[in-house]
Amino acid sequence: MRQSKYILALLLLVQCIACANIGTPDGGPYDETPPRVVRTSPKFGATKNKSTKIVLEFDENIKVSGANEKIIVSPPQVEQPEIEAMGKRITVKLLDSIKPNTTYTVDFADAIQDNNEGNPMGDYAFTFSTGDRIDTMQMSGYVLDASNLEPIKGILVGLYMVDSTNTHVPQKGMSLNPDTLLRHKVFERISRSDSRGHFIIKGVEAGKQYRVYALQDQNQNYVYDQKSEMLAFTDRVVSPSSMPDVRMDTVWHDSIYYDSIVSVKYTHFFPDDIVLLAFSDVNKDRYLLKSERLILNKFSFYFSAPHDSLPVIEGMNFDASDAFFIEKTEKNDTIHYWVRDSLVYNNDTLKMAVTYYATDTLGLLVPRTDTLQLASRLTKEKMRKNREKAEEEWAEDYRKQYKKDQKKREKEEDDEEESDGDKKSKRKKKEKIKDEDIVIPPMPEELMDINMSNVSSMDPNKNVDLTMPEPIAAVDTSLIHFSIKVDSTLTPAPFILRQVEGKPLTYRLYAEWEPDTKYELVLDTGAFVNIYGKRSSEIKRGVGIKSLDSYSAFFVTLVGDYPNAIVQLMDGSDKVVKEIKTSNGKADFYFVRPGEYYLRMIDDANGNGVWDTGNYDEHLQAESVYYHPGSFNLRAQWEVAQEWNPKAVDVFKQKPAKITKQKPDRERKRVSKNAEREREKRKK
Repeated sequence: MRQSKYILALLLLVQCIACANIGTPDGGPYDETPPRVVRTSPKFGATKNKSTKIVLEFDENIKVSGANEKIIVSPPQVEQPEIEAMGKRITVKLLDSIKPNTTYTVDFADAIQDNNEGNPMGDYAFTFSTGDRIDTMQMSGYVLDASNLEPIKGILVGLYMVDSTNTHVPQKGMSLNPDTLLRHKVFERISRSDSRGHFIIKGVEAGKQYRVYALQDQNQNYVYDQKSEMLAFTDRVVSPSSMPDVRMDTVWHDSIYYDSIVSVKYTHFFPDDIVLLAFSDVNKDRYLLKSERLILNKFSFYFSAPHDSLPVIEGMNFDASDAFFIEKTEKNDTIHYWVRDSLVYNNDTLKMAVTYYATDTLGLLVPRTDTLQLASRLTKEKMRKNREKAEEEWAEDYRKQYKKDQKKREKEEDDEEESDGDKKSKRKKKEKIKDEDIVIPPMPEELMDINMSNVSSMDPNKNVDLTMPEPIAAVDTSLIHFSIKVDSTLTPAPFILRQVEGKPLTYRLYAEWEPDTKYELVLDTGAFVNIYGKRSSEIKRGVGIKSLDSYSAFFVTLVGDYPNAIVQLMDGSDKVVKEIKTSNGKADFYFVRPGEYYLRMIDDANGNGVWDTGNYDEHLQAESVYYHPGSFNLRAQWEVAQEWNPKAVDVFKQKPAKITKQKPDRERKRVSKNAEREREKRKK
């Protein structure tokens, strides 16, 4: 009887295990409900509040993600508030003293999530007032990089009330005109742009007028006091307003399917189209950034800003008159000095007095003299050791090659002679050559290498560039041979060789290039001789010009008055492929290789041929930049004509998403894990 009880119990246990293996309990449905605020202190929208401590309580445990990036308190707090999330509670402590009759907003954006499933609460902002009313108006817009219309993420956007005097001014009597506000006055309301460059400023007082600014505030003092800080301003004076409106919202069933599209009533706040084009101000403070001497025969000066004159150098242990070949940038902010005389540059240290223009404490450019001692990183002793090492390696390589050649000659002699015993005996008695018996010839002449641009497949409107490693003293064109290849026969062809303006180390070979034609360029040894007497090495290179059938032509006509416009053809990386200064509003691009392209235009106001940044102190905006919102697929043998009105589309909608580097952050959405689990069950 007892044995049958044991058997029955065993059978019951096996049945339970079998049942358990059919499916594992899933622990119930997932929590898909976002956190909900159940209590606040002070109350949401409280007036006449004096407390600097804010407590938010939720219906479940929560966490805060990206607090430093997303949470912002307005008006701005010079001393950053303390924000702590623990369990079901968020505590915010304002460390600055609060202002009277002011609406305060703590904007959490989408930083609040439930602790388990990560369901976002959505945009949430807590508001209270120290006065007897709450300001509820909002303004919104976009902050873009003025040079390329890239959205700027995380930049501060702030408001100043027109003719307001209720914001702290550090120094009495300081001007508060629009040109100096950003330097001396803390923002009254602030926001921060998101990954799309979009911002919303909340808690704005109705019936008032405001100026809007953006600032990449690196030292968190809410004023523009560093040249490296990007900024933006607009002459537009804005006033908030609102109206009832309706938008269409999608009700999602899960992350893939939606249930319906519903109409949602909401309050539409204006303006919602503020555009701020941010730029880095011109750095007018001029000073010597650094001086260096990497090699014996060259030293360099780097300045923080340009100037129209070169420094004056007085040698203290050498004669500086006519001592240098000068290589410089167009604006004289980077200058390289090649020392001509070996007696000078063989000094391990060059001592000199350098006089240049620098900015003084009053912001004026005045002459300044520095005494410099420039020691070369590559000293004469190091060069001597390098030379000795090279000579040893040359001698060793020569001996090895000599012995190898000697063995080859002996073998050839043996093969020619008859094979008899006496001669074999004589060959065996030959002594092995010794290293000291080999006479080492002088090292071959060290020649100068020339860097040549890629010419194997060249466009018909390009030319051949030859870049020298050191300044050139003489060019012998009789040692330069240029030929056209016709039916495998080379025929001399005319060419012109000129030094490129602004690039003293680059020479350009011009020729009448024929499409779908081969050429040959030969530079004999010594065609170029540098200022140290070193000759150029021999170069032989084939030059191939592509066929016209390989290209497209693109003709752009601007709609509007842009007398100094520069139209640029951009590739998929937003890099300039070709650019043309328009003539009568037209930009004609020839010899365009097939591919997908984009259009950018610079309204070159000063006509200097380049984009210029703005200047806050002079109330000067950066030069305007526009993008065509579409792309152009150009194919071989196509001619494409395009009319373009650069202002037809709002500037914040212009730049194509494909070439926008600042991509929008992925929007946090509530994911229906229960629906996903049901789908997985049905699949099984």
